[in-house]
Amino acid sequence: MLPLGSRTEAVQVARVELAALTPEPVVYLGRLGYLTLVLFENLGRAVMATPTTEGKSELTRAAGEMGDAHEAVVNELRALGHDPVAAMEPYRLELDDFQRRTQGADWHEILVTCYLTQGFLTDFSAGLAGGLPRDLRVRVAEILARVTVGEAVLVELLRAGVETSPRLASRLAMWGRRLVGDTMLVAREALEIDGVMPGEERIEPVFTELVASHTRRMDALGLTA
Repeated sequence: MLPLGSRTEAVQVARVELAALTPEPVVYLGRLGYLTLVLFENLGRAVMATPTTEGKSELTRAAGEMGDAHEAVVNELRALGHDPVAAMEPYRLELDDFQRRTQGADWHEILVTCYLTQGFLTDFSAGLAGGLPRDLRVRVAEILARVTVGEAVLVELLRAGVETSPRLASRLAMWGRRLVGDTMLVAREALEIDGVMPGEERIEPVFTELVASHTRRMDALGLTA
């Protein structure tokens, strides 16, 4: 699991740089709502592919936390007077395509996808929340904290495989390097306003730190980024 200090640093850098780019609450929550749904589905696939009862049980708990996070975002949308489905719908095609491109070919690749994309996009979402109204920002931070609960399980399951098979480690390292590009693209798309991307000088520090955190997650698995 990514050390707390490393995650905090990534979020702090992102929050400072992205606060001025935070979209309206309904836009932010709509995208986050569909993202947590995609991450929940990824964990569900991991549960179905897990070869042991213990692993299925542990991943089911992780998926449950993600499902709770999704429901919490939905409740925030309702509290603001918005239809959650209508708020999430604009991001369905984009995030479904991301999910298809990163789903993985087998159980281990699915686990790597869950761990790396979830970590990167959670850090990014936490940073982007920096410009939300204070009370909502605090609640969103609590929601995102739930998302990280299952990381330890993912790391434990992946390490068990990587440590016994150098060939598997090499394959998963390649998969992890591919994932970061697709995941960065999703994050960048979240910054577009009317099809216009902020200047590179505004977002480069954010992605530099987020990629560094991605590298630390790979290191935690014993993989080379």
